[in-house]
Amino acid sequence: MKKLRYAMVGGGQGAFIGAVHRKAMALDGQMELVAGALSSDAGRARASGEELGLRADRNHGRWQDLLADELKRPAQERIDFVSIVTPNHVHFPVALAFAEAGIHVVCDKPLVHSSEEAQALERAVQRSGCVFGVTYNYTGYPMVREARELVAKGAIGEVRKVIVEYNQGWLATNLEATGQKQADWRTDPARSGLAGAIGDIGSHAENLVATVTGLELDSLCADLTAFVPGRRLDDDGNALLRFSNGARGVLIASQIEVGCENDLRLRVFGTQGTLTWHQEEPNRLIHSPIDGPARVLTRGSPWLGEAARRATRLPTGHPEAFLEAFANVYLGVAAHIRALQAGQTPDPLDADYPRLADGARGVRFIEKVVESAGSQAKWTPMR
Repeated sequence: MKKLRYAMVGGGQGAFIGAVHRKAMALDGQMELVAGALSSDAGRARASGEELGLRADRNHGRWQDLLADELKRPAQERIDFVSIVTPNHVHFPVALAFAEAGIHVVCDKPLVHSSEEAQALERAVQRSGCVFGVTYNYTGYPMVREARELVAKGAIGEVRKVIVEYNQGWLATNLEATGQKQADWRTDPARSGLAGAIGDIGSHAENLVATVTGLELDSLCADLTAFVPGRRLDDDGNALLRFSNGARGVLIASQIEVGCENDLRLRVFGTQGTLTWHQEEPNRLIHSPIDGPARVLTRGSPWLGEAARRATRLPTGHPEAFLEAFANVYLGVAAHIRALQAGQTPDPLDADYPRLADGARGVRFIEKVVESAGSQAKWTPMR
């Protein structure tokens, strides 16, 4: 199988998530980094590319130069897709330019700063027909896919209530004042966008609920707080959720909960049972039926559904986690790209990844949480 060639925008020296994306794409040997503009600083961008072994003619100081160079190249030499791993404010111009050029896109989350920008991306993708993935990486865990399948086939009956929590403690102090890069841009409205914690990790929580349950959010009632003095964006968020089927929910997204590391957890309560999943123990899914004892389902087990089995690399008992989940998202994008290149319809279980519509819905969610938190109205409709 020919490797898919990709370029990366962002993710150079001092970045966290760019290296994660590159490692995930390298995991299955299906993708190779061939070009990049790895920083907003031209010198750092080129130095980063040199460290990663990029050829000088494909190692660029600006993303605009990267795109122009790719479009000059013969089709057989061009990249198959671009991976955008910059701070949030750069997502839109880069994604729009590549999508308008007909180059497939994978973009980190939250997608963009506004619904208007998300809609512009949707129009561009509709015109060009390019593949557009959004890296809500937690959807790549096998047991998340198993939970989705169990809900879809009615194993817990009709969903009545959902509780999702994303608990972190790394921003409990004024870390941005020290110059720490990740804290600095995430707490800056110009780069992060409308929201802090609710955008950074609350968007993951919203996507996890939507992915597993398939429920449509009807309205919400939110409270946002910046506990750290002088912080301009929320570092703690809480929302009550109402879904269109009548189900209720609670969403917590906080980065000031001392002692918490990356504590994302989901509970889905139905008329016939409950599902419980915890990201820090991702290889286990607990199914508690109404008429029997709780069952602990483990990744790699032969009785799991097809989607979970396809997302698994190792036998049960051998831990698989964060990088593998990221890799599964990229494998879904790759399967879709390969199918289009072959003139075929992609297998839905192979091309299983979060789409542009998921990212656009996430942007709308952030906007409505911020609107609700600033309003005296009890409930804010999603429409």
